[in-house]
Amino acid sequence: MRVLGIETSCDETGVAVYDTQVGGAVGLLAHAVYSQIALHAEYGGVVPELASRDHVRKLLPLIRQTLAEAGLKPADLDGVAYTAGPGLVGALLAGAGVARALAWALDLPAIGVHHMEGHLLAPLIEDDPPEPPFVALLVSGGHTQLVAVDGIGRYRLLGETLDDAAGEAFDKTAKLMGLPYPGGPQLARLAEQGRSGEFRFARPMTDRPGLDFSFSGLKTQVLLAWRQSDQSEQTRIDIARGFEDAVVDTLAIKCERALDEAGCETLIVAGGVGANRRLREKLRAVAAKRGGRVCFPRPELCTDNGAMIAFAGALRLRAGQRASAGINVVPRWDMAALPPVGEPIDVGAR
Repeated sequence: MRVLGIETSCDETGVAVYDTQVGGAVGLLAHAVYSQIALHAEYGGVVPELASRDHVRKLLPLIRQTLAEAGLKPADLDGVAYTAGPGLVGALLAGAGVARALAWALDLPAIGVHHMEGHLLAPLIEDDPPEPPFVALLVSGGHTQLVAVDGIGRYRLLGETLDDAAGEAFDKTAKLMGLPYPGGPQLARLAEQGRSGEFRFARPMTDRPGLDFSFSGLKTQVLLAWRQSDQSEQTRIDIARGFEDAVVDTLAIKCERALDEAGCETLIVAGGVGANRRLREKLRAVAAKRGGRVCFPRPELCTDNGAMIAFAGALRLRAGQRASAGINVVPRWDMAALPPVGEPIDVGAR
């Protein structure tokens, strides 16, 4: 089954084609992502109206490009998947409108995909994907969650952030230290050069039971350390390293607790922060110590992309699930409310 996936939840336009019949577990035929970073840089953050308009401009050319790279024509498709939420409502509507129009014109089934389920399933696109049950760490600019996965669509929230997500904390901390937008990736690059231990910050909420996160206090610690320092470039680099170490250690400690609580030894990691090199190294060390396994998607599938939407949509379309014919999006959507694969889903009813 060849499924076109469309992702437009925020400021990246992603398109991909996934074929469930190619090579067994891995059937990603082509994918492309257009980032709006340059568009939003002068504003220091995402402007929803500009994001929506840019999706409208870029979607059809990107679909044509992706189909050409896959060696396919529109008539070769068997289904269409699109991000129905959560996300910016205008951006979601841009993708949903194009997806529903294509499905109608080609007489294809379509399905709205939960953005975070797309991230959660992204590691399963790779070779030798793990089988549930496992624990998923979803760590991005908008979400930091630990989820017990008993099956596709059978999710139990174990813990989540009470304030800033980890990626959001990276971005805000970078801005506090004068780094340009988007600051998070630049902060991570600085941290690569930093000296470990020069600045040590708290590992928030690790001194008490539970699996929830909080990064707002860590951000304040960094601000105070920066203001009281000489604000040299080396200090900026060392503070970046101290901040990154604190976030990575906190995530690793909570992941170990989540594995204990879920009673399993398989962890998957997805979302933009999942591309962080130190986080990957730390979690691989944790898995090795426990005799378990940790799985990541390739770095380009950690950030928002159409491949994860095509894959998640293909699983549900193949199981016979469909979305209603209307153009419906859900800017706020609880992933725990999703039905398991094999049960009906209708985004229009939510």
